[in-house]
Amino acid sequence: MARYCGLTGLALAAIWLLAGPSVATDISARDVAEALFKSAKGSPVDLSGRSLAGLDLAGLDFKGARLAGADLFGADLTHTKLDGANLEGATLDRATVSYTDFTGARMKGAVLRSLTVFSDLEPNPAQAPRFTGADLTGAEIIARLDGADFRGANLTDARIKPQLPSWGAFTPRAVLVSADFSSANLTRLEVRKAVLRFARFVDAVVRAADFRDCDLTGADFSGADLSGANFTGANVDGTIFKGARGLDTASGLPDTVNTDRMIR
Repeated sequence: MARYCGLTGLALAAIWLLAGPSVATDISARDVAEALFKSAKGSPVDLSGRSLAGLDLAGLDFKGARLAGADLFGADLTHTKLDGANLEGATLDRATVSYTDFTGARMKGAVLRSLTVFSDLEPNPAQAPRFTGADLTGAEIIARLDGADFRGANLTDARIKPQLPSWGAFTPRAVLVSADFSSANLTRLEVRKAVLRFARFVDAVVRAADFRDCDLTGADFSGADLSGANFTGANVDGTIFKGARGLDTASGLPDTVNTDRMIR
């Protein structure tokens, strides 16, 4: 500790916070890789409740591993295959999820806050993670996810929340430009004030979802079930509602921005 003697208490606290996840890790990246390599089909590795915080797990195939309640704080999951994995209640705060495959993953109640997705300030949608068919019921998502694939996913009661400026976000709004929610279940999804320009909600179930104050410019809700959804204050410039069901029961449409430019 001698080399820290000149540091202020605040600096020491910062070091402690940054080092915390590494100290708490109870398994090495090599151990994880070896266990996954040895695992047989139909016998997934059980890492439930384990701390994998800060580990470099990039490119690994988890082969449907059990990670319920696992701590993946700050883990590098770039190009990692987590398709079919059980991540219920897992914490992925500050994880790197560029090109990560969560297809069909069980992620009920998972926490995905302040994720790192893009390598540059200008988002490249090709780097976005895939959540196709994943169960994100009740999950909390705080990230920029332009181009993310949520097709067929279950986001019932999920919350897509804005990043706080203190977390390095340039704007306190969730941003999911061109994200694809086609055929997804978004019942009671809370996604207020999000930027969803050109997002796709084709044939999605959007019952009682909260889109208040969202930017829905060019978004496509064709064939979606919008029963009870709330669009108060949303920007619907060029938003497509062709063939949408339940639009007559949706609230806030008269109070949207650019109402006369929506496409019905």
